[in-house]
Amino acid sequence: MTPPAASTPRGSERSGSLRVLSGADAPALLRLCDRDPVANLFVSARLLGLLARPGADLGGAVWGWFEDGLLVSACWAGANLVPIEATPPALDAFAAHARREGRRCSSLVGPAEAVLGLWSRLEPHWRGVREVRARQPLMVCDGPPALAPDPAVRRAALRDLDLVVPACVAMFTEEIGYAPAPPDGGGAYRARVAELVSTGRSFARIDAGPRGPEVVFKAELGAVSPKVVQVQGVWVAPHRRGEGLSAPGMAAVVEAARADGVETVSLYVNDYNTRALAAYRRVGFREVGDFATVLF
Repeated sequence: MTPPAASTPRGSERSGSLRVLSGADAPALLRLCDRDPVANLFVSARLLGLLARPGADLGGAVWGWFEDGLLVSACWAGANLVPIEATPPALDAFAAHARREGRRCSSLVGPAEAVLGLWSRLEPHWRGVREVRARQPLMVCDGPPALAPDPAVRRAALRDLDLVVPACVAMFTEEIGYAPAPPDGGGAYRARVAELVSTGRSFARIDAGPRGPEVVFKAELGAVSPKVVQVQGVWVAPHRRGEGLSAPGMAAVVEAARADGVETVSLYVNDYNTRALAAYRRVGFREVGDFATVLF
């Protein structure tokens, strides 16, 4: 978060106004995220990380919408725009601010109603949209997995990095439509994967393949808070699909997260990915809402 915008004095918050949040606003922002800890996990996890490491870079700004002096909505503004508890007046303000700044993000993502509402206000002004994923079921598993975990799925270790990075690149490319970096993963992307591995947030099944060890299933905990985590990057090697690796692999991830004291494991998935939806339901996930993503 950055210092308050000089053009918006705090006194004007009483009539409804937007300003860029500062560190002093962190408690109010956390309370706002706690209204829906699953849907708002991306931002609350980033904020908790900053509070745990004073001076750490959040990787984005946060726009706050105030009414009668209270923070009622917010929007993360970094590589993604992520609305938080966004009301229609807040969406109007966020869209106006985003238009003034120009598009700097690669996507809009978050609760479907807010994301699609924000996009309806930005679409006439922002070009280059590649895809709108209007419905991505948001799912949670808040109990033990409903099927036996795959015992071969484990937390990845740094010694596995040369196997895990290509799998992450392959998953990203398949899901988003372009590679995040050159085929070797690139320096910055490899460092991000290494961070996930070193903090115990990367899970993989590594089997013997025709050319040596290979990742055949993997997933990461992309956002983490004390009670809720979000699984991202679920991937099965193409030549091993159809073997039933996904559901027991996800069951292993859920079991590991719950063993760490996490109450709720969440994820969101494209509604057209019927095979993944079926696998997650077998594990014990249920739908609690919808996300949407606009990709540029």
